[in-house]
Amino acid sequence: MTLDLSQIEDFRALAETGNFSRAAALRNVTQPAFSRRIRSLEDWAGTPLFDRDAHPIALTPAGEALSPLLAEALRCVAEGRDAARAAAEGARASLRFAATHVLSFTFFPAWLRALEDGAPPGAVSLVSDSLQACEALMLAGQAQFLLCHHHAAAPSRLDPGRFPSHRVGTDRLVPVAAPGGPSIVPGTGEGREALPFLAYSRESGLGRILAAALPEAVAARLTPAFTAHHAATLRSMARNGRGIAWLPESLVAEDLAAGTLHRAGPAALEVALEIRVIRPLALGAAAETFWALATRPEKPRTPLA
Repeated sequence: MTLDLSQIEDFRALAETGNFSRAAALRNVTQPAFSRRIRSLEDWAGTPLFDRDAHPIALTPAGEALSPLLAEALRCVAEGRDAARAAAEGARASLRFAATHVLSFTFFPAWLRALEDGAPPGAVSLVSDSLQACEALMLAGQAQFLLCHHHAAAPSRLDPGRFPSHRVGTDRLVPVAAPGGPSIVPGTGEGREALPFLAYSRESGLGRILAAALPEAVAARLTPAFTAHHAATLRSMARNGRGIAWLPESLVAEDLAAGTLHRAGPAALEVALEIRVIRPLALGAAAETFWALATRPEKPRTPLA
Protein backbone atom coordinates (compact mmCIF):
# COMPACT_ATOMS: atom_id res chain seq x y z
CA MET A 1 0.00 0.00 0.00
CA THR A 2 1.33 3.42 -0.97
CA LEU A 3 0.79 6.89 0.50
CA ASP A 4 -0.19 9.85 -1.68
CA LEU A 5 -0.32 13.60 -1.05
CA SER A 6 -4.11 13.71 -0.84
CA GLN A 7 -3.99 11.37 2.16
CA ILE A 8 -1.51 13.66 3.89
CA GLU A 9 -3.86 16.60 3.26
CA ASP A 10 -6.73 14.52 4.69
CA PHE A 11 -4.68 13.81 7.81
CA ARG A 12 -3.87 17.50 8.27
CA ALA A 13 -7.50 18.58 7.80
CA LEU A 14 -8.79 16.16 10.45
CA ALA A 15 -5.95 16.94 12.87
CA GLU A 16 -6.67 20.68 12.60
CA THR A 17 -10.48 20.57 12.79
CA GLY A 18 -10.96 17.61 15.15
CA ASN A 19 -14.22 16.89 13.33
CA PHE A 20 -14.93 14.49 10.43
CA SER A 21 -17.74 16.62 8.94
CA ARG A 22 -15.72 19.85 8.90
CA ALA A 23 -12.62 18.10 7.59
CA ALA A 24 -14.62 16.42 4.82
CA ALA A 25 -16.08 19.80 3.81
CA LEU A 26 -12.58 21.31 3.68
CA ARG A 27 -11.46 18.44 1.43
CA ASN A 28 -14.60 18.74 -0.77
CA VAL A 29 -15.70 15.13 -0.28
CA THR A 30 -18.61 13.47 1.51
CA GLN A 31 -18.08 12.41 5.09
CA PRO A 32 -18.38 8.65 4.33
CA ALA A 33 -15.77 8.99 1.57
CA PHE A 34 -13.50 11.01 3.85
CA SER A 35 -13.85 8.43 6.64
CA ARG A 36 -12.83 5.68 4.20
CA ARG A 37 -9.78 7.69 3.17
CA ILE A 38 -8.70 8.17 6.79
CA ARG A 39 -9.19 4.45 7.42
CA SER A 40 -7.02 3.71 4.37
CA LEU A 41 -4.32 5.99 5.76
CA GLU A 42 -4.45 4.16 9.09
CA ASP A 43 -4.20 0.83 7.23
CA TRP A 44 -1.07 2.18 5.57
CA ALA A 45 0.35 3.21 8.96
CA GLY A 46 -0.65 -0.09 10.51
CA THR A 47 -2.18 1.56 13.58
CA PRO A 48 -4.99 4.00 14.53
CA LEU A 49 -3.91 7.62 14.11
CA PHE A 50 -7.02 9.31 15.59
CA ASP A 51 -8.87 8.84 18.86
CA ARG A 52 -12.49 8.90 17.71
CA ASP A 53 -13.83 8.82 21.28
CA ALA A 54 -12.27 12.19 22.10
CA HIS A 55 -14.24 15.41 21.60
CA PRO A 56 -12.92 17.00 19.52
CA ILE A 57 -11.24 14.06 17.75
CA ALA A 58 -7.58 13.92 18.81
CA LEU A 59 -4.41 12.32 17.53
CA THR A 60 -3.28 9.05 19.10
CA PRO A 61 0.36 8.79 20.20
CA ALA A 62 1.08 7.22 16.80
CA GLY A 63 -0.66 10.13 15.09
CA GLU A 64 1.33 12.64 17.16
CA ALA A 65 4.55 10.92 16.12
CA LEU A 66 3.57 10.89 12.43
CA SER A 67 2.18 14.44 12.26
CA PRO A 68 5.46 16.44 12.01
CA LEU A 69 6.87 13.97 9.49
CA LEU A 70 3.87 14.34 7.20
CA ALA A 71 4.00 18.14 7.56
CA GLU A 72 7.68 18.04 6.60
CA ALA A 73 6.87 15.87 3.59
CA LEU A 74 4.30 18.41 2.38
CA ARG A 75 6.75 21.25 2.88
CA CYS A 76 9.51 19.44 0.97
CA VAL A 77 7.17 18.69 -1.92
CA ALA A 78 6.06 22.33 -2.04
CA GLU A 79 9.68 23.52 -1.95
CA GLY A 80 10.52 21.12 -4.77
CA ARG A 81 7.61 22.49 -6.80
CA ASP A 82 8.77 26.05 -6.13
CA ALA A 83 12.33 25.20 -7.16
CA ALA A 84 11.07 23.70 -10.41
CA ARG A 85 8.92 26.75 -11.14
CA ALA A 86 11.78 29.10 -10.32
CA ALA A 87 14.05 27.22 -12.71
CA ALA A 88 11.43 27.41 -15.44
CA GLU A 89 10.59 31.06 -14.91
CA GLY A 90 14.15 32.31 -14.46
CA ALA A 91 14.52 35.44 -12.41
CA ARG A 92 10.84 36.31 -12.33
CA ALA A 93 10.08 37.44 -8.75
CA SER A 94 7.08 36.26 -6.76
CA LEU A 95 6.40 36.77 -3.05
CA ARG A 96 3.67 34.81 -1.23
CA PHE A 97 2.40 36.10 2.11
CA ALA A 98 -0.03 34.73 4.67
CA ALA A 99 -1.38 37.21 7.22
CA THR A 100 -3.97 37.10 9.95
CA HIS A 101 -7.17 38.93 9.02
CA VAL A 102 -6.70 42.06 11.07
CA LEU A 103 -3.07 42.63 10.06
CA SER A 104 -3.88 42.10 6.40
CA PHE A 105 -5.63 45.48 6.33
CA THR A 106 -4.37 47.39 9.40
CA PHE A 107 -0.63 46.75 8.97
CA PHE A 108 0.36 44.88 5.81
CA PRO A 109 -0.31 47.52 3.10
CA ALA A 110 1.67 50.34 4.75
CA TRP A 111 4.44 47.96 5.87
CA LEU A 112 4.90 46.61 2.35
CA ARG A 113 4.85 50.09 0.85
CA ALA A 114 7.52 51.29 3.28
CA LEU A 115 9.77 48.33 2.44
CA GLU A 116 9.41 48.78 -1.31
CA ASP A 117 11.24 52.10 -1.02
CA GLY A 118 10.35 53.07 -4.56
CA ALA A 119 11.32 49.66 -5.99
CA PRO A 120 8.35 47.22 -5.96
CA PRO A 121 9.51 43.63 -5.23
CA GLY A 122 7.57 42.16 -8.17
CA ALA A 123 4.47 39.99 -8.04
CA VAL A 124 2.98 39.75 -4.52
CA SER A 125 0.14 37.53 -3.35
CA LEU A 126 -1.55 37.59 0.05
CA VAL A 127 -3.77 35.04 1.76
CA SER A 128 -5.70 36.45 4.73
CA ASP A 129 -6.96 33.85 7.22
CA SER A 130 -6.93 32.73 10.86
CA LEU A 131 -3.55 32.10 12.47
CA GLN A 132 -4.18 28.36 12.49
CA ALA A 133 -4.85 28.36 8.74
CA CYS A 134 -1.82 30.59 8.08
CA GLU A 135 0.43 28.26 10.07
CA ALA A 136 -0.86 25.36 7.98
CA LEU A 137 0.04 27.26 4.79
CA MET A 138 3.57 27.78 6.08
CA LEU A 139 3.96 24.11 7.04
CA ALA A 140 2.75 23.08 3.59
CA GLY A 141 5.20 25.46 1.88
CA GLN A 142 2.36 27.45 0.31
CA ALA A 143 3.51 30.79 1.77
CA GLN A 144 6.98 32.26 2.13
CA PHE A 145 6.15 34.70 4.92
CA LEU A 146 3.62 34.81 7.76
CA LEU A 147 2.64 38.10 9.37
CA CYS A 148 0.98 37.71 12.77
CA HIS A 149 0.64 39.04 16.31
CA HIS A 150 2.92 37.44 18.90
CA HIS A 151 3.05 37.15 22.68
CA ALA A 152 5.61 35.20 24.69
CA ALA A 153 2.87 33.39 26.66
CA ALA A 154 1.36 31.97 23.46
CA PRO A 155 4.19 31.25 21.00
CA SER A 156 3.57 30.25 17.40
CA ARG A 157 3.04 26.56 16.71
CA LEU A 158 5.78 26.83 14.08
CA ASP A 159 9.12 25.52 15.40
CA PRO A 160 11.39 28.60 15.68
CA GLY A 161 14.34 26.40 14.75
CA ARG A 162 12.77 25.82 11.34
CA PHE A 163 10.80 29.06 11.06
CA PRO A 164 12.79 32.08 12.30
CA SER A 165 10.94 35.34 12.92
CA HIS A 166 11.60 39.05 13.23
CA ARG A 167 9.67 41.79 15.03
CA VAL A 168 8.37 44.42 12.62
CA GLY A 169 5.91 46.30 14.83
CA THR A 170 3.92 46.46 18.06
CA ASP A 171 0.25 46.53 18.99
CA ARG A 172 -1.98 46.06 22.08
CA LEU A 173 -5.11 44.07 22.88
CA VAL A 174 -7.47 46.57 24.53
CA PRO A 175 -10.74 45.69 26.35
CA VAL A 176 -13.46 47.77 24.68
CA ALA A 177 -17.24 48.09 24.74
CA ALA A 178 -19.91 50.45 23.44
CA PRO A 179 -20.60 53.64 25.42
CA GLY A 180 -22.77 52.71 28.39
CA GLY A 181 -21.78 49.07 28.03
CA PRO A 182 -20.10 46.79 30.58
CA SER A 183 -16.77 47.67 32.17
CA ILE A 184 -14.27 45.87 34.39
CA VAL A 185 -13.82 48.05 37.45
CA PRO A 186 -10.29 48.00 38.94
CA GLY A 187 -10.06 46.19 42.25
CA THR A 188 -13.31 44.22 41.91
CA GLY A 189 -13.16 40.74 43.29
CA GLU A 190 -15.02 37.49 42.80
CA GLY A 191 -18.75 37.39 43.25
CA ARG A 192 -19.43 40.32 40.95
CA GLU A 193 -21.92 39.95 38.09
CA ALA A 194 -20.85 38.07 34.98
CA LEU A 195 -19.80 40.19 32.01
CA PRO A 196 -20.87 39.43 28.41
CA PHE A 197 -17.73 38.49 26.49
CA LEU A 198 -17.16 38.67 22.73
CA ALA A 199 -14.72 35.79 22.30
CA TYR A 200 -12.31 34.61 19.63
CA SER A 201 -12.69 31.11 18.21
CA ARG A 202 -10.09 28.39 18.74
CA GLU A 203 -8.57 29.05 15.29
CA SER A 204 -7.73 32.65 16.20
CA GLY A 205 -4.20 33.65 17.16
CA LEU A 206 -5.51 36.61 19.18
CA GLY A 207 -7.77 34.22 21.07
CA ARG A 208 -4.77 32.00 21.78
CA ILE A 209 -2.86 34.99 23.15
CA LEU A 210 -5.76 36.30 25.23
CA ALA A 211 -6.41 32.90 26.81
CA ALA A 212 -2.76 32.76 27.92
CA ALA A 213 -2.37 36.37 29.05
CA LEU A 214 -5.70 37.25 30.71
CA PRO A 215 -5.69 37.01 34.54
CA GLU A 216 -7.74 34.05 35.80
CA ALA A 217 -9.81 36.24 38.11
CA VAL A 218 -10.94 38.34 35.15
CA ALA A 219 -11.48 35.37 32.84
CA ALA A 220 -13.73 33.77 35.47
CA ARG A 221 -16.14 36.72 35.24
CA LEU A 222 -16.49 36.58 31.45
CA THR A 223 -19.46 34.76 29.95
CA PRO A 224 -19.14 34.20 26.17
CA ALA A 225 -22.03 35.91 24.41
CA PHE A 226 -20.66 35.64 20.87
CA THR A 227 -17.68 33.88 19.24
CA ALA A 228 -15.99 34.56 15.89
CA HIS A 229 -12.65 34.11 14.09
CA HIS A 230 -12.22 37.73 13.06
CA ALA A 231 -11.44 40.75 15.22
CA ALA A 232 -13.36 42.91 12.74
CA THR A 233 -16.52 40.90 13.44
CA LEU A 234 -16.06 41.24 17.21
CA ARG A 235 -15.52 44.97 16.71
CA SER A 236 -18.91 45.28 15.00
CA MET A 237 -20.60 43.32 17.77
CA ALA A 238 -18.91 45.48 20.43
CA ARG A 239 -20.07 48.67 18.69
CA ASN A 240 -23.61 47.25 18.75
CA GLY A 241 -23.48 46.88 22.53
CA ARG A 242 -23.20 43.09 22.70
CA GLY A 243 -20.39 42.94 25.27
CA ILE A 244 -16.67 43.39 25.96
CA ALA A 245 -14.04 42.44 23.39
CA TRP A 246 -10.25 42.56 23.58
CA LEU A 247 -9.36 44.09 20.22
CA PRO A 248 -6.09 45.26 18.64
CA GLU A 249 -5.54 48.96 19.26
CA SER A 250 -4.55 49.28 15.60
CA LEU A 251 -8.08 48.20 14.69
CA VAL A 252 -10.08 50.32 17.15
CA ALA A 253 -7.99 53.51 17.44
CA GLU A 254 -10.50 55.48 15.33
CA ASP A 255 -13.44 54.09 17.33
CA LEU A 256 -11.81 55.14 20.60
CA ALA A 257 -11.08 58.61 19.23
CA ALA A 258 -14.64 59.00 17.90
CA GLY A 259 -16.30 57.60 21.04
CA THR A 260 -18.06 54.72 19.26
CA LEU A 261 -16.11 52.42 21.61
CA HIS A 262 -14.58 53.10 25.01
CA ARG A 263 -11.91 51.36 27.07
CA ALA A 264 -13.80 48.87 29.20
CA GLY A 265 -11.06 48.09 31.69
CA PRO A 266 -7.90 49.45 33.30
CA ALA A 267 -4.58 49.66 31.48
CA ALA A 268 -3.35 46.67 33.50
CA LEU A 269 -5.72 44.45 31.48
CA GLU A 270 -4.29 45.54 28.14
CA VAL A 271 -2.00 42.97 26.51
CA ALA A 272 1.18 44.19 24.81
CA LEU A 273 1.79 42.46 21.47
CA GLU A 274 4.55 42.20 18.93
CA ILE A 275 3.89 42.01 15.20
CA ARG A 276 6.23 39.42 13.69
CA VAL A 277 7.08 38.18 10.22
CA ILE A 278 7.98 34.46 10.04
CA ARG A 279 9.82 32.60 7.27
CA PRO A 280 11.08 29.07 6.57
CA LEU A 281 14.81 28.40 6.50
CA ALA A 282 14.93 27.94 2.71
CA LEU A 283 13.83 30.81 0.46
CA GLY A 284 14.38 31.77 -3.15
CA ALA A 285 16.51 34.75 -4.20
CA ALA A 286 13.62 37.25 -4.42
CA ALA A 287 12.25 36.23 -1.02
CA GLU A 288 15.72 36.44 0.57
CA THR A 289 16.08 39.95 -0.81
CA PHE A 290 12.76 40.91 0.72
CA TRP A 291 13.73 39.36 4.08
CA ALA A 292 16.91 41.44 4.11
CA LEU A 293 14.78 44.56 3.63
CA ALA A 294 12.29 43.52 6.33
CA THR A 295 14.99 42.83 8.91
CA ARG A 296 17.37 45.72 8.26
CA PRO A 297 18.05 47.87 11.36
CA GLU A 298 15.89 50.95 11.76
CA LYS A 299 17.58 54.22 10.91
CA PRO A 300 18.49 56.16 14.08
CA ARG A 301 16.28 59.18 14.68
CA THR A 302 17.84 62.61 15.12
CA PRO A 303 17.00 63.97 18.61
CA LEU A 304 14.96 67.14 18.72
CA ALA A 305 16.91 70.21 19.74
